[in-house]
Amino acid sequence: MRYVLAAALIVSVTPVQAQQMPGMDHTAMMGGHHMGAGMAPVDEPGQGAFGAIAQIVAMLEADPQTDWARVDINALRAHLRDMSLVTLSATAQARDIPGGISFDVRGTGDVIGAIQRMVPAHGDVMQGVNGWAYDAKTTPDGAILKVVVPSTDLARLKALGFFGVLASGMHHQAHHWAMATGQNPHH
Repeated sequence: MRYVLAAALIVSVTPVQAQQMPGMDHTAMMGGHHMGAGMAPVDEPGQGAFGAIAQIVAMLEADPQTDWARVDINALRAHLRDMSLVTLSATAQARDIPGGISFDVRGTGDVIGAIQRMVPAHGDVMQGVNGWAYDAKTTPDGAILKVVVPSTDLARLKALGFFGVLASGMHHQAHHWAMATGQNPHH
């Protein structure tokens, strides 16, 4: 409930309220330019990982119950970096298996470790969701993820491919919150 209230608070802050936050000289940050009538303020932070961190920091700062001794933004940043490395630099080859697909996910350098951390964790979190079964094993250059689905979902699985499967599930935001607040998101 605390997280829902914090999220509602973040969503309810309008651009005008954000401009009026104490201690913030938004005019100076905008190079002295004033927003004219009809101009909408920019609401994108410019980069996804930065935006995710900024949103969580704002939620933590808005919650008087935040246990700052447990907060670990660096852990969240490391995970967001892994997400970026896997999404943009890994390769994934799909092979049909009975009832599903086996994805051979590979990389080089830092991408290998990112794959080895993300693929098994995603499989664990998503195990059984919508009747899908996940089996992940690390390999020297990445991981193999086998996904078996009900026959009615096979076309969906093929369309999603590895990267769609990795992005599936609305657990990511809760997962990031758990990391940032020092909780174990993998159980």
